[in-house]
Formats: sequence, structure tokens, C-alpha cells
Amino acid sequence: MCMHYLVLTKKAFGFLRNLSSNQFKGNVPVELGRIMNLDTLDLSSNGFSGYVPATVGDLEHLLTLNFSHNYLIGPVPAEYGNLKSIQTMDLSFNKLTERIPEDLGRLQNLASLILNNNKLNGEIPDELTNCLSLATLNVSYNNLTGRLPLNKNFSRFTADSFIGNTLLCGNWKGSICDPHATKSRGILTGTMIICIALGVIAVLSVVIIVSFYISNHPRPYMKGPSKFVQDSSKLVVLHMDMALHSYEDIMRITEDLSERYIIGFGASSTVYKCVLKNSRPIAIKRIYSELPHNVQEFQNELETIGSIKHRNLVSLHGYSLTPQGNLLFYEYMENGSLWDLLHGISKKVKLDWETRLKIAVGAAEGLAYLHHDCNPRIIHRDVKSSNILLDENFVARLSDFGIAKSIPTAKTHASTFVLGTIGYIDPEYARTSRLNEKSDVYSFGIVLLELLTGKKAVDHETNLHQLIQAKADNNTVMEAVDPEVSVTCMDPSHIKKTFQLALLCTRRSPLERPTMHDVSRVLSSMLKGQPAKPCTASLKAIDYAQLFASKDQSARKMLPHVSQQENNSSDGQWYVRFREAISKNTL
Repeated sequence: MCMHYLVLTKKAFGFLRNLSSNQFKGNVPVELGRIMNLDTLDLSSNGFSGYVPATVGDLEHLLTLNFSHNYLIGPVPAEYGNLKSIQTMDLSFNKLTERIPEDLGRLQNLASLILNNNKLNGEIPDELTNCLSLATLNVSYNNLTGRLPLNKNFSRFTADSFIGNTLLCGNWKGSICDPHATKSRGILTGTMIICIALGVIAVLSVVIIVSFYISNHPRPYMKGPSKFVQDSSKLVVLHMDMALHSYEDIMRITEDLSERYIIGFGASSTVYKCVLKNSRPIAIKRIYSELPHNVQEFQNELETIGSIKHRNLVSLHGYSLTPQGNLLFYEYMENGSLWDLLHGISKKVKLDWETRLKIAVGAAEGLAYLHHDCNPRIIHRDVKSSNILLDENFVARLSDFGIAKSIPTAKTHASTFVLGTIGYIDPEYARTSRLNEKSDVYSFGIVLLELLTGKKAVDHETNLHQLIQAKADNNTVMEAVDPEVSVTCMDPSHIKKTFQLALLCTRRSPLERPTMHDVSRVLSSMLKGQPAKPCTASLKAIDYAQLFASKDQSARKMLPHVSQQENNSSDGQWYVRFREAISKNTL
């Protein structure tokens, strides 16, 4: 196998084409660890043998790693605990041995860990419970022993995740510690009876003390309007819609969060619909994670988020942090998400251009509010079409900024783990792990491309941004416009300007991107304009090669505010002037 050939199959910087289901043999090249901006590495279903290369642990921007269905041997490298951006790791159906490394517990973004059908041994490390994003785990059919880490967030994984480990102890039929498999389970010794009696006495004593305390202490209320505590630590209400409800009321209405109330899933959460006693619906997001170490800081952040009110942001109505589950209560959005309407299996409505433009304006205004009008300012971190929800009037409401960090105004960047969704992640953020508002601007640019084309940000091996950039270079970008947009738009220049804006938002350098205030103003100006003649299929092509790569006279005619620049201006200076032209609505 020629390593140079593999590198040449890259379609774009940072993405190696899927090399699965071929007939590659031999060792996995250690040189793969040198492709520092690689985000996807899939060598599954080949004939690779030898040890798993530890050098892959140097790929700090890697999001997906798949070595499944090969003949790899040896341990899972401890160095894989350095893959701080990794979201999916699949090493199943190999011949891996030794213990699961504790170092994997450092992977805060890991959502899927698949290690089944190997020869791994030892206990499942408790450190894996620190992987707060872990939603899928499969270690079945290995030689694991000991007990599961049941004290934390492992209880949500089903028996299918662990079967086939004959010496592993868990709560499933056939386990070595299955109570149904113990023949003497009905026999109590004298010592056991004494212990049980003492336990009952202790429990009764605690109940009496707690009851006495509650009867002599009124229910605590917290400072601040429309915020108080129900049932001590169980339910914190931040909105009057929930003022007359307790944690028990919510559980009774939803039948303890029964599956019949589920309206959506995420990588790290499940969303339920609950109709309150006042007939108003709310959305309940159940997060698959344990409580953070600093619970008070987390509560303060939730209460800050709950205090944010804007017509284009989904309000947080309350929260509940208990050992049974961490719940966030949001206002319910009748028309689901933008992703559902654009890409869902059963599309409820067809989105005409005016509706799409209004959605873009609403989402931009909500994001601009977080960036510029909140103190401290808030970076969303995960802007995408599935986090843009629509109310009964199709007004866009930005959701899921509960995971966002409040960034002190004095700082320019925040160093952190790479969070976000593949296809929307700012490449500069992925490269440096340094975050600012321009990372959200990049993600919003991808959403604009979705609205224009009706295509997903990532579909199999196709990256929407790379596709549009390639078409822009060839002046064929109008071929990608969604037919529903082409037949319903009232001004051809709107499509042109929105494409220009989207590509500006997704410039590789954050300094070349506009602010969300700029983006909001440009989009709003198109709503305020008078409608022109309906668009037809013969829309004039946009010369993006001249717009984004050339500084000749024709490009300067397109941008009058840039026309006076010197011929020897650098690309950086030219893009800065172009950004200024965008911000002044002169395109």
C-alpha cells in the first residue's frame, strides 16, 4: 500500500476519503499520525493486521476514528486519551487484548465508543464515567470481568452493551451476579437478619428527623422575579408557566418520562413533550451526564441562561438536577426544527424563499443578541439547523445555548475542548481549540448554505461548504440552488447577496468574517426591500472567482467601496474592505 496515494485521495484539507471496504493489508501506517488536521479516519473492513498505531493519538482534531473489522492485535493505545476532539471511536471486530485504558476517560466529546468482539480483559475503568457526552457504548463479547461502574451514568446503557462477558457482573439475566441465578437467594442467615433490622431502624430514624425539620422550616424561596425552588433540590422554576408545578407533577404527567412522550433525540440527550396543567406545552431535555463537579457554578450558569429573554431565543423555564437525571425545561416550539423542514423524511411544508429569509433573519438576530447584547457575552458553540426551532408562526428561535460558556468581556478567546457538530465546526476553532464569536459566524454561514440549497451540511462523504466553494470557483454555484428557492424568490439579487454573505461568513480566517450584527443587517435589508419580478430558472450566474479570488477591475465594480484600493493590496486588506462593504449593505 502506497501512503502517498492515500494522502492524494484527500478531497480537501483536513478530510481523508473513506478507505473502508477495500483489500488493504499489512500494518496501519504510523505516518497517519502526521496528518495533523485530519478529522475523519475510516479504515474499517480491510485486512490490516499488527498493532493499533499509537501515533494516531497525536491527531488532536480527529472527530471520527474507525478501525473496525480488521485483524489488529495488542492493546488500545493509552495515547488515544489525547484525542480531545474525538466524537466516535470504533475498534470493534479485531483481536485487541489487555485492559481498556483509563486515559479514555479524558475524552469529554466522545459520544460513541464501540469495542465489541475483541479479547479485552480486566474491569471497565471507572474513569469512563467522566465521558459526559457518551451516548453509545458497546463492549460486548470480550473477556471483561468485575462489576460495572453503576454508581454514575452507566445505568442508562442496556444489557446489549455488555453481554458476552461471562465474568462481568451487571443487572441483566445470565450475569454472574444476577439475583435470579442465585439458588440460595431465599435463605437469610442470623447476621443478615440483624443487619436488615438495623438498617430499617436507621432509615426510620432519618425519616422522622427529616419530617420534623420540614414541618418546622418553610419551603425556601430564592431571590429574583419568577424564580423559586420546588421540593428543595428537585425543581428550580425560572418562568411563571411552571410556577404551580412540582417535580412529581411533571413525572406524573409524562408517566416518569415514558417513551410515548419522546419527540426527539440528540447525541447526548432525549427530548420529551409535556403539557402542563395550564394546557401549555413545554419541552423537557434529559441530559445523559452526571452533575458537574461544581454544581453551584453550573446552577448559576443555568439561571443566567434562564434570565435571557429575546424573541429569537428559546427560553429556559426551569431545571432539575437529581441523581435520577438532569432535566432542562424549555418552551415548546410547534413547528420543530429547521433541519426537520429542510431534510426530514416527511416534510411538513415547503419553505418558500421569503420564509427562509425570515428564518435566517430571526436566527441571526438571536445570535447577535447573544454576542453583542449579553453581559457577559455568550458564544453558542453549536449553531446548526437542528438548533434553530420554529414556533407556530415560523419565527426562528435559537435553542440549545445551554452548553455555551459565558465569556468575560476582557478576553478575546477561550481555550476549551472542541465542541460542535461535524460540518458546522469552524476549522480555525478545530485547529487551535481557541473559541470566539467568529466560530458561531462560520457555523451560521453553513446554515445559510443549507437554506439556499436545501442540502445537508454533511451528507455521506459530501461536505456542503466544500461543494459550494468548488462551484463558486467554477462560477456554477447557481446550479446548487434549491428549486423551491428559484421559483419563489422575488429578487434575483437576494440569492446572489446571500451566497456572498454565506461564503464571507465561512472564510477560513476569523478576521475576514463579519460580525453577527453585520450579518443581521444585511439579511434584514433584503426583507425591507420592495419585491421585484419573480425569479426564473435562468438566473444570472455569479462570478465568484472574481468576487473572492481576484482584485481586477471587474471585481472592484461589484464592490464600489472596495474600488479605490491599491493594486498591490494584500488579500487580507482586500477581504477587510469587502467585509466593510458587506456591513454597509452596499453589495
